[in-house]
Amino acid sequence: MQWFAVVFWIVSCGWAVRAETVLVLPFSNQSKATSNSTNVDWIGESICEAVRESLVSEGVLALEREDRLEVFRRLSLRANAVLTRASIIKAAEALDAAEAIYGHYDLAPAGAGSGGSRGVLRIGAHILNLKRFTQGPELEESGPVEDLAALEARLSWEVLQALSPKTAPAEEEFLRGRPRVRLDALESYMRGLLAANPEQQHRFFMQAARLDAQYSQPCFQLGKSYWSKKDYRVAAGWLGRVRRGDPHYLEAQFFLGLCDYQMGDYTAAAKCFDTVAASVPLNEVYNDLGAAQTRSNLTAAIESFRKALEGDDTDLDYRFNLGYALWKAGQFPAAADSFRSLLERNPNDEEAAALLGHAERREPPHAGSEGHERLKTNYEETAFRQLKAELGGK
Repeated sequence: MQWFAVVFWIVSCGWAVRAETVLVLPFSNQSKATSNSTNVDWIGESICEAVRESLVSEGVLALEREDRLEVFRRLSLRANAVLTRASIIKAAEALDAAEAIYGHYDLAPAGAGSGGSRGVLRIGAHILNLKRFTQGPELEESGPVEDLAALEARLSWEVLQALSPKTAPAEEEFLRGRPRVRLDALESYMRGLLAANPEQQHRFFMQAARLDAQYSQPCFQLGKSYWSKKDYRVAAGWLGRVRRGDPHYLEAQFFLGLCDYQMGDYTAAAKCFDTVAASVPLNEVYNDLGAAQTRSNLTAAIESFRKALEGDDTDLDYRFNLGYALWKAGQFPAAADSFRSLLERNPNDEEAAALLGHAERREPPHAGSEGHERLKTNYEETAFRQLKAELGGK
């Protein structure tokens, strides 16, 4: 039984349990008004995102940045404001979060002999438990601001250790998977996330990618941007640069598969979708895997479409694709059954009605029969991880 089929069954039985989630908030700037501390509010957002993405990569249900931004809009909270305890609690309760992570940072001038450093950064983090209204000890990191990525990584491990001590990896192992990033590249990336319009975002992301070729997060953002413009070749180039271990790696592979499919490289597309399905067995991933497989391996495609349909038998695209693959494979009675089932739910699907006629007359595919697969472009990894947590990780 597929994951989404499981959750529908649990909900129908009244047994669903909400998994505990974590809200990570932007860290507030407590630097004194000096030339070193001006215009560095992006650092608070950077610390927030680094902690959040590290938690997500280790299986903790940290809420998406978009969720937090929406709550801030509803509560009229400024992104870079110093949050009161009351505001923190309101934001966390609005998102039904069990824990809230927040903090501050201070950028002070570097001392003599600092080698031209832009300053010394001190970060303090707090974890507030919303169920018991208890607060853990302050977590602290400090060092040259040029080492921001390393400071964020160490702080992220401390937070993870505090939240999930039994499952947190060893510190050395955790840090090894977090490559160092140049400060100017990190700054450009964060300014891209904070930019007010797509043109500014694109400029900052391009700058970040140029400054540090090993930094793959701007590559993901650029890939998604070009995907939305249907520039599949350029999008694929950027998405292919997202490194394994990056928090966006699987999503990048999903959209890279879609780009490869649109460019006619069905073998490469199937490889991408197969990579994603091995870690995140979503219905839409199996569906698109099947769509790529219909061009070379109909037996495998039928199995993939069946997995997608088992996960959500209300989705008519899955039912159509299964019927289409069965028809191409010459399994006419089974194909006809699939199309009839679809048309019972949507009698206006002319394409399904036409293919039903072919299946009933046992007419095999002919020239021009390719390209009927229906792709899914939604990617619900967060929902999958929520479900997995609700089921206790089983």
